[in-house]
Amino acid sequence: MSSYTLSIAQPTDVSQLLALINSAFRGETSRQGWTHEADLIEGGIRADEPMLRDIMADPAATLLLAKNEAADIEGCVLLQQKGGYLYLGMLTVDPRLQGRGLGKQLLQAAEDHARALGCSHIEMTVIADRQALIDWYARHGFFPTGETRPFVQDAKFGRPRYPIHFIVLQKPLVSVETAEPSVFSA
Repeated sequence: MSSYTLSIAQPTDVSQLLALINSAFRGETSRQGWTHEADLIEGGIRADEPMLRDIMADPAATLLLAKNEAADIEGCVLLQQKGGYLYLGMLTVDPRLQGRGLGKQLLQAAEDHARALGCSHIEMTVIADRQALIDWYARHGFFPTGETRPFVQDAKFGRPRYPIHFIVLQKPLVSVETAEPSVFSA
């Protein structure tokens, strides 16, 4: 397993992040990994520059990066505090590197961050048709809440090949009194 440095995204990371995120979710490149949406959503992109800049400007959001020894971004995850819980989104690993444990490392960092913030649980949404991904999250303690949310269509971000929606997954967090400070502290 490779060694990664975790850091918070900066404006100078935007172009590399866009390449990573869009290659992991959309288009033919994404098919090199197992977490793509290419069979569900036709065309479009998963993220654009204004979206990433808005995330970076949000004081409740952290876009965590995993960089290799050459400082290339190989993974990322969006962590956004919403009241007493942490929303997890855009967990991304370079499609060529999937299955090597980086996603699991990013998920653990998200849990550590949530605990450091005093969050009771982590919540996320996943397209309901992505059963293999839902199963992966279930193996890491997430469960479906029974809640669904609509998939909001925007041509810039692609068109669903058929009607799709999100399911909500949650993972309760056990409070740890001796929790280490978050790696995201300012």
